[in-house]
Amino acid sequence: MAHALTWNGHSNFTVKTDGMTILIDPFFDGNPKSVLAAKDITQVDYVLVTHDHGDHVGQAMEICLATGAKLLAIVETCSKLVGQGLPKEQVVNGIGINIGGSISLGTVRATMVQAVHSSESGWPVGYVLTLGDGYTLYHSGDTAIFATMELYGKLFSIDMALLPVGGVFTMDARQAAVACKLLKCRQVLPMHWGTFPVLERNTRAFGLALEDLGVDTMLVNCEPGQTVKLERNLFNEDCGCE
Repeated sequence: MAHALTWNGHSNFTVKTDGMTILIDPFFDGNPKSVLAAKDITQVDYVLVTHDHGDHVGQAMEICLATGAKLLAIVETCSKLVGQGLPKEQVVNGIGINIGGSISLGTVRATMVQAVHSSESGWPVGYVLTLGDGYTLYHSGDTAIFATMELYGKLFSIDMALLPVGGVFTMDARQAAVACKLLKCRQVLPMHWGTFPVLERNTRAFGLALEDLGVDTMLVNCEPGQTVKLERNLFNEDCGCE
């Protein structure tokens, strides 16, 4: 079974699987790397938010209202968005979930995990998404490196990790490379770089750090708007970008 992952720039991703569309951190409007605007998003089933900074919660409210998609976030962030006008019926579980909790989104099992960052409501989080055939995708959200990543590497068989490498507000290249070692992820797609001048401009330093540390994780380099096929046998020089 093939799944598709599209990087919309920054930490914004579209996951397509089993006829469903899932958005993560839907920052379109104001995102200089996005090739789409929020109004272009017309069919979504679930919107996942890692924390409520503007470049992550993005246009979650607008997209949910326009498409009928359901929102998943930590309890307090869900409550904040309901207070701003999101119907409670469009919140997964009615109130969201919390760190360590799992819930089914159709054929996808979503587990909310720790992130080390900040948030105006609740706590920042990441998500481990186990797709219908067992393929496992980890979106770390904005985070520093933290020791519990090693436990995630034991709890989950992570096929693809989406990790920030931009520095300043998150891990930098070398920290992200060590994170790959802890997570034991088969592939990594770097995010949260190049969006704003203060961030790392490219992924070269990250690639060099992976090599220097001898990390056995395949680097998947993609540009905003490109799509990656998520298949367990896709571990060669062709990353599957389209």
